[in-house]
Amino acid sequence: HIMLVDLGRNDMGRVCKYGTVKVTELFSVEKYSHVMHLVSNVQGKLRKGMDQYDLLKACFPAGTVSGAPKVRAMEIIEELEPCRRGPYAGALGYFSFSGNMDTCIIIRTILIKDNIAYVQAGAGIVADSEPESEYEETLNKARALIKAIGIAEKGIE
Repeated sequence: HIMLVDLGRNDMGRVCKYGTVKVTELFSVEKYSHVMHLVSNVQGKLRKGMDQYDLLKACFPAGTVSGAPKVRAMEIIEELEPCRRGPYAGALGYFSFSGNMDTCIIIRTILIKDNIAYVQAGAGIVADSEPESEYEETLNKARALIKAIGIAEKGIE
């Protein structure tokens, strides 16, 4: 996790004023219905001449879904994954006319086409990962999506 926070700091440092990039939250735990996440927050002030588009370009794809070193990790993903990710691991958000931006990383998706639901969820693979444990984590993450599909099929009563 700390390596990915450092990668985020490095990415932001490419477009932010020197000395303004700070970690404002580190190793917080957020609990959800089927999983828990470690959460950290990195903030900085953009350099003159940079805008929210430059920031998004500097930070995506996020290291948390590509890996590090980022360029080589993306090459490996391209070699190993049998199909494109689509919106999974991309950004969702908005850009305001005042220059603000708010985005999130799409870490779980349900795509529905021709009445078939395609569910995507992943796990953070590192050098000492245990394949069975990572697979189980991915299934746990997907369960929340599958449950949501079941609720939607029943309709709101």
